[in-house]
Amino acid sequence: MFEGFNKTFIRDAIDRSSESPMDRRRFLRAAGLTSAGVAGLGVLGGGIAFAGDEGDHGKGGSEGGPSDAAVLNFALNLEYLEAEFYLRALTGEGLKDSQVDGAGTLGEVTGGYQVKFESKLGKQYAAEIAADENGHVDFLRKALGDAKVARPAIDLQDAFTAAATAAGVIKKGETFDPFADETSFLLGAFIFEDVGVTAYKGASPLIANKTFLEAAAGILAVEAYHAGLVRTLLLVGGAAETVGKISDARDSLDGPDDLDQGIVDSDGNANIVPTDENSIAFSRSAGQVLNIAYLNPAKVTEGGFFPAGVNGEINSSDANG
Repeated sequence: MFEGFNKTFIRDAIDRSSESPMDRRRFLRAAGLTSAGVAGLGVLGGGIAFAGDEGDHGKGGSEGGPSDAAVLNFALNLEYLEAEFYLRALTGEGLKDSQVDGAGTLGEVTGGYQVKFESKLGKQYAAEIAADENGHVDFLRKALGDAKVARPAIDLQDAFTAAATAAGVIKKGETFDPFADETSFLLGAFIFEDVGVTAYKGASPLIANKTFLEAAAGILAVEAYHAGLVRTLLLVGGAAETVGKISDARDSLDGPDDLDQGIVDSDGNANIVPTDENSIAFSRSAGQVLNIAYLNPAKVTEGGFFPAGVNGEINSSDANG
């Protein structure tokens, strides 16, 4: 009876974590859960012959929500955006062709070029973050296997100007270029990093498979390190007022709640770590994240940094307008 329970439990976990029988096998390999590996856990006895089962499987993730593959593909879209931004800022070139194929429409990247960093430390920080985001893309693509989505069309040019104009950072008709100098680069990074942290935290309850929940938690931690670093550098650089405007603009896009926080509090003290009254980072739903990425408070499926939308099952923003 105990053996049967464990087999059913693990089968269900794998089923919820992928979108096809082949994807289930790829998820197992990516997680190190081959037949020998699972048998070594001592709970199945006869191994996992069901891993190659071609029968039906559940698509729902936690409590009937989207599958883990759908959640991870949503995250992959965001990682494509971040990786392209940092790689182009560091080297002038983006992801390789071998890193961007997959299901859905493969899009081009508009804008982005090598930043002339004023400080050695700034360039080192950019190099480390670029390597991290590149690694996230590779990890998620490997874990998803044939279920991975292609890189969607990404706008690293007009979208930044639209975001800065909406935030009141620049006047209508002016241009904001995050690749123009080190400070502008950090402001561009601020737009992404805080959103990435809240996106991964918001997605965590939707992930049913503990192996991939742990991986998502690891990525969230890295994004939080990035966000803290960027927030610190902007505070030291005296950009609190500009950051506050961007924070307010994000808040106006993702719903009525006042969640987003700048890098100083109401008394002008440092606010490097944005948290609630319990010192817990807040969450955003996928829809709220896309409100910001699409630069639109309404329910839409494209715009802003993703002019043709993101690829995958999760692609619509929330209706907040």
